[in-house]
Amino acid sequence: MMLAASVLLVLVAVVHGAMVPMTNILRPDTILRFPNQVPFEKLWQDFKTVHERNYGETEEMQRKEVFRNNLKKIEMHNYLHSQGKSSYRMGINQFADMEVKEFASVVNGFRMNNRTKVRDHLHSHYISPAIPVSLPAEVDWRKEGYVTPIKDQGHCGSCWSFSTTGALEGQHFRKTGKLVSLSEQNLIDCSTSYGNNGCNGGVMDYAFQYIKDNDGDDTEDSYPYEAADGPCRFKKEYVGATDTGYTDLPKGDEEKMKEAVAMVGPVSVAIDASHTSFQMYQSGVYDEVECDPEGLDHGVLVVGYGTELGQDYWLVKNSWGTKWGDEGYIKMSRNKNNQCGISSMASYPLV
Repeated sequence: MMLAASVLLVLVAVVHGAMVPMTNILRPDTILRFPNQVPFEKLWQDFKTVHERNYGETEEMQRKEVFRNNLKKIEMHNYLHSQGKSSYRMGINQFADMEVKEFASVVNGFRMNNRTKVRDHLHSHYISPAIPVSLPAEVDWRKEGYVTPIKDQGHCGSCWSFSTTGALEGQHFRKTGKLVSLSEQNLIDCSTSYGNNGCNGGVMDYAFQYIKDNDGDDTEDSYPYEAADGPCRFKKEYVGATDTGYTDLPKGDEEKMKEAVAMVGPVSVAIDASHTSFQMYQSGVYDEVECDPEGLDHGVLVVGYGTELGQDYWLVKNSWGTKWGDEGYIKMSRNKNNQCGISSMASYPLV
């Protein structure tokens, strides 16, 4: 009866509601509250305008149908959220015209097979402080100046390079007090001999090792991002930061990762980001029961942690621009049995 009454209220809102302005079209609550007030054709046209899509006739039909199906998933999920059945919301973003498999193949570029070799040969171990410390209930390194603005990897599986630079940017700031945006393109072009594959994927630890051996990574300004593989153009005079190695955190240990995030700074992690729920995430604490802690396919950066409405979360910086998620960030479930494998392969550079 309660659910039926809720559905009736939504329908009444649809009948009596006013037309939604274009500025609200991309908000998930618009889709939830007014599922029929914004005509599908307008949603589709506005999506193409906002995200600068130009298709041929055949592709237009295909993409439009994919968009329609994704919109249905968003509507259904956001209704559950409105009923308190989900802790996060979904919304239309730049990936709304992509099926989830295509989406994952294009932007998720963490390659776990490479990481196995790294664990065997190059890693150092995280050691907890000899004397237990009281950790803060909430950490957000953005507020302390450790984190550069959100970046966008585009249609290139280079997530691993953004996770790498993000962690090193934080540690360089911790040591020098200077926040320097570092070059992902440098890593894409120059670390292939370490096992990375540019836009076809890579591993953060291999990149940390390359930076150590190379005596640095160039600045973003001197070696800008191109979202494509290219020849190595590293120039020593433009180095922005370097590392002396890296530390791997214990696999699956969220308490140790909390300790590292609180005491050291932002940490590179790999996650399972292969689900439509992640593709279309908008806000709230992401909680995906289908996540595989071993199916890691995307490199991101943990920049803090906290608790929202009683649910623990990791504050995660992504590399898909500010139109995705919560202005480029996502809150991922914490203390839920290593959900999405967020602490399965975590590390940070030594500076």
